Formats: sequence, C-alpha cells, structure tokens
Amino acid sequence: MSKILITCAVTGSIHTPSMSPHLPVTPDQITAQAVEAAEAGASILHLHARDPQTGQPSARPEDFMAFLPRIKQASDAVLNITTGGSAVMTLDDRLAAPKQAEPEMCSLNMGTMNFALYPAAARITDWKHDWEKPFLEGSDDLVFKNTPRDIARILTEMGTERGARFEFECYDVSHLYMLRHFVDRGLVQAPFFIQFVFGVLGGIGPDPENLDHMKRIADKLFGDDYQFSVLAAGRHQIPFVTMSAAMGGHVRVGLEDSLMIARGQLAKTNAEQVAKIRRIVEDLGREVASPAEAREMLDLKGADRTAI
Repeated sequence: MSKILITCAVTGSIHTPSMSPHLPVTPDQITAQAVEAAEAGASILHLHARDPQTGQPSARPEDFMAFLPRIKQASDAVLNITTGGSAVMTLDDRLAAPKQAEPEMCSLNMGTMNFALYPAAARITDWKHDWEKPFLEGSDDLVFKNTPRDIARILTEMGTERGARFEFECYDVSHLYMLRHFVDRGLVQAPFFIQFVFGVLGGIGPDPENLDHMKRIADKLFGDDYQFSVLAAGRHQIPFVTMSAAMGGHVRVGLEDSLMIARGQLAKTNAEQVAKIRRIVEDLGREVASPAEAREMLDLKGADRTAI
C-alpha cells in the first residue's frame, strides 16, 4: 500500500462553539491547534475561519489571513482552504478568501444537498451565542447550494486560474458522477483526491456497505487516476477512517467532523485525534506521508506558489 495521508479539519462551520469549549475560534487558537495537528502527523490541514468575537463562520479574507501566514511559517503542512464555508454564505463570499490566498488545495463540495444539523440542537442546553440555536434549528429548511454552474466557477477560478488542486467532497454516490462529468468536460485533471463523506443528514448514511459501494463506483468511474479518503461525522469518525486505512485509502479527522476522542469524552485538541488515528494506521502497517510526500502524491503546485 502507498503511504497514507492524514488530513486534519481543524475548525469548521458544522459545529457551534458551545458544543465544545475546545473548538478553536480565535486566530491564536486556530494557529496553535493547526500547528500541533501537523506536528502530530497531519500532512494536510483543512481550514475554515470564524469571527473571533461571535464565533460565527466567517468568509472574510482578513479572518483567514489572521492565521494562514502564521501556520505556514510554523509548519510545512499543506494548507487546504474551504470553498464551502457555510450553507448560508453566497458563492462570492465563499471564494473571497481562497482567491486572495491562492492555496495549494481547496475543498469542493460536489453537489447541492440538504444539510440538516437540527437534531444536534436538542442535545444542547447551554448556548454560548444568540445565533447558535436558531441557526441549528433552522437547518431543517437549509439547502447547501453547489450547482454545476457553481462548481464550474470554482474549478475555473481556483483551479485553472490559480493552480489549486481539490479535495472533492462527495456526500453521496451522485457526487461521484458529477465529478466524472467535470472530468469529461476537461475542467479537472488527474490525479483526483476524493473525500467520501458519511453521516451528515442529507448525505449518504454511515453504513459500512456504503463505503464499499462508494469505492466500487469510484473505481468504475476513475480507475487508477484517483485516491480516496474518508471522513465521518460524530461517533462514526474513527471506525470509518480505520476502514479506509485498511482498504488502502487515506483518512481525515479533526474537530470539524467530531468533537470526541472516545465515547463520552471530548477531545481537547485536534492533535489528540491525529495522534490516535496515526497509532491505528501504523498498527495496520501503513506509513504516514510527510507534507512533501503529500505534495508529490497529489501533484500540488508547492507552498512557494501561494499568496499566503
């Protein structure tokens, strides 16, 4: 098997701060946790930004640039900036920071979908900010818009024009076919790095047979031109990424995807999750890839060609 890539999703728009006091929000917190995750073995850091005053997901370039240069200075990890941000942001908002930073990698959600977070609201009794409860409860009427036109724009403005490669986030089998469509249009070139996403209500369910099915369809559509990684929300995180590692795939962990380190125990840092999955994959006989090896495997342009 090839060396394994560990991606760490340091902070994101999925979780609200009151769900864990350990979720990084300020630039200092995001920088510290990202660097620690890289030191623990993450070769790729998937990054969102937040308003440091309110904790709300932020698309402002100044909020990203408050931590991106500091992480780059302190670590050689690949910086992977979201183009998803939050389902309530416009596409112009979502692209503002990536276009300014011109990173080596961006995430790209491969289809419009329901993005239902509202069941989590019933589990929270202590809200830190006024916006959190209505945001979660209102997600029963929330559509995360990623139309073919949106996807083509992201591929053009971030890929063709700025040389970024993509973490193609596929929440369902249909998203794999959408990616094939853009390959056939010539907007995407191999190698493809596909992130299978499980456990988000509105996407494919966290059943092991679904992972097998996603892998079979990806093999059919992309042959030897792709590598796959797995993320799973909440309690499914470690079991699913372990299956990925055993199947020859890559793994993604981090507090964006799960706030826990074990049943009933909050993770205190992203690095805890990275260290845990690193122990597991090394016990499976996999060798963790360095950032330099990640750049070679994914054909990235190099950190020196970014605007960070």
